[in-house]
Amino acid sequence: MPGETVSGDRHWACPVANGMIFAVIDGLGHGRAAAAASKIAVAMLQQYAGDPLIELLHRCHESLRATRGVAMSLAKVNIEDSVLTWIGVGNVEGALLHREPELPCDKLLLRNGVVGSHLPTLRAEELPIRPGDILTMVTDGLTTGHPMRVAMDAKIESVADGILASACKGNDDALVLVARYRGAQP
Repeated sequence: MPGETVSGDRHWACPVANGMIFAVIDGLGHGRAAAAASKIAVAMLQQYAGDPLIELLHRCHESLRATRGVAMSLAKVNIEDSVLTWIGVGNVEGALLHREPELPCDKLLLRNGVVGSHLPTLRAEELPIRPGDILTMVTDGLTTGHPMRVAMDAKIESVADGILASACKGNDDALVLVARYRGAQP
């Protein structure tokens, strides 16, 4: 955010049994208070990384009650079953872009609410994930109204840079997380 020295947007990624968990957190507002809230959420995620996604959101909710709260989306990739489980509260958008061009992009269903203030009824969704698919998660500092087009074979850093460069609003904190699923590695 122009004029601010810290960002309220944070990401987190952690290997867990059978896969990986990803989170993108957007502390409400801007500046130090937003950064403090998102930092607390990351600390809770790190401490309880092995818990199911819904339990992680509940733990974060309780730990954030004295803060302004956050919007948060979580995604867990299970490499044994090739399943993506994800959930979002607020406006951190998620998309699963498929390597096969004939498959439509899957979008994360977001629930209205604020982690730390008003937690809605939670339900995680599961969907298959295939080698080469790309997971994206973005905060509201990016414009997401247009279809996301990425070069599926590009380096993942280039994909993230391209999304940020083409969709950054410039008047808010902005963060993009991009991960490519490679499948179970021998």
